[in-house]
Amino acid sequence: MIRSLFSTRTLVAIAAAAVTVLCADMASAQEAAAAGRSLIDLTSAFSVGLVVIGAAYGISKLASAAYEGMSRQPEVAGSIQTAMIIAAALIEGFTFYALFICSQKA
Repeated sequence: MIRSLFSTRTLVAIAAAAVTVLCADMASAQEAAAAGRSLIDLTSAFSVGLVVIGAAYGISKLASAAYEGMSRQPEVAGSIQTAMIIAAALIEGFTFYALFICSQKA
């Protein structure tokens, strides 16, 4: 019961709900809603931090799975390593694109 409560899917759903609630416009205050202000201002520094955390998590999971596969089947280590490098390059490319988009936000 406790283990399923702290699963990745549950934590992601709770985080998404928290961000939605904290970033929503305040419905009861008309002047704040008219000005477009929210409870939290997501700045580009916060966005860059999220991008970097996501990329680091993705590359760490990729490397973990690749090393586990290489330890189980050493004869295919070369092809696994090649696929890992290509996937890591794609993750880094997306990360640089996301960082560029985050830095352009006003």
